[in-house]
Amino acid sequence: MDPQRETPKKNNMEHLIADRRGGIGVCGWILVSLSFLLVLITLPISIWACIKVVREYERAVVFRLGRILSKTAKGPGLIFIIPCTDTFVKVDLRTVTCSIPPQEILTKDAVTTQVDGVVYYRIHSAISAVANITDVHSATFLLAQTTLRNVLGTQSLAQLLAGREEIAHGIQAILDSATEHWGIKVSRVEIKDVRIPVAMQRAMAAEAEAAREARAKVVAAEGEMNASKALKQASMVLSESPAGLQLRYLQTLTTLAAENNSTIVFPLPINMLESLWQKNRGG
Repeated sequence: MDPQRETPKKNNMEHLIADRRGGIGVCGWILVSLSFLLVLITLPISIWACIKVVREYERAVVFRLGRILSKTAKGPGLIFIIPCTDTFVKVDLRTVTCSIPPQEILTKDAVTTQVDGVVYYRIHSAISAVANITDVHSATFLLAQTTLRNVLGTQSLAQLLAGREEIAHGIQAILDSATEHWGIKVSRVEIKDVRIPVAMQRAMAAEAEAAREARAKVVAAEGEMNASKALKQASMVLSESPAGLQLRYLQTLTTLAAENNSTIVFPLPINMLESLWQKNRGG
């Protein structure tokens, strides 16, 4: 989101809150004065009703006669309120983990899936979280569910399985922009699990197995081709050196003897067989 557009929006939001915090009027000041006078008369008993403790991770939004008292939330530490005229709401600023239950989603390629996720967010403006929305946590939860369904509905199954991180960043940007005027800062979005129907899993497994078999056949064919080329080169070398052929016979005999076989096949040299055949023919 463009920071130049974000700043005027935030200023307008603060201006609206400031308008709601306008003067309390003459009657209001009279009531505040009477309440303060009552506190002074009932001291020190009334001091326990005037002093409140706000923890380090909390902020207090104080209302005086229904209007927000100051531009910023009070705390942490001790805060002073006037009984009868002041009320306050504590807001927790710690990071909240919002678990999105599995959502039935129809992807772009018409595949039904179930997707669940987690959203991490925190309140950075206590006044906006109290004044601009009734229940900030429930609203953020419902918005996260809707945004998850809307974004994933525009993705195909392959994009959903391969691009979880990019999709999560997109959902985070949408949520962060939508909840800005609620005083919410979305820090992280994670897609936990993607469940697809059993029939689709079987089809995908069969497709993957067929692809692996096709690749295996291609690799085997390439191996056979390389082996044939190597054998061709070896035959050319052996044809040029008859002694090398004899050494190859002996190496083959050694290999067979190492396997502990009861029968050993001894390859005879071809030239010896030719000489014997010529002698028999001549005789």
